[in-house]
Amino acid sequence: MNRIRRKGLQDIIDQLEELKDALETLKEEEEEYLENMPENLQGSERYETAEEAVSNMEDAISSMEDAISSIEEATGEG
Repeated sequence: MNRIRRKGLQDIIDQLEELKDALETLKEEEEEYLENMPENLQGSERYETAEEAVSNMEDAISSMEDAISSIEEATGEG
């Protein structure tokens, strides 16, 4: 792989890392929301929706980490 394509892939990795960090921040905020939810709302539809959102964001973060890893392997750095 030439230097220009490797640089292009590195740019994509950098963008994915930034997006992953932003998603992790949002996930942490949603987790904090869950932790601070009053007891009478725990188990409610609102709680379950927030809990599912956290789970989906965790899955997305894991997928992004896999994508980053695959791209690093393509560049010969993984």
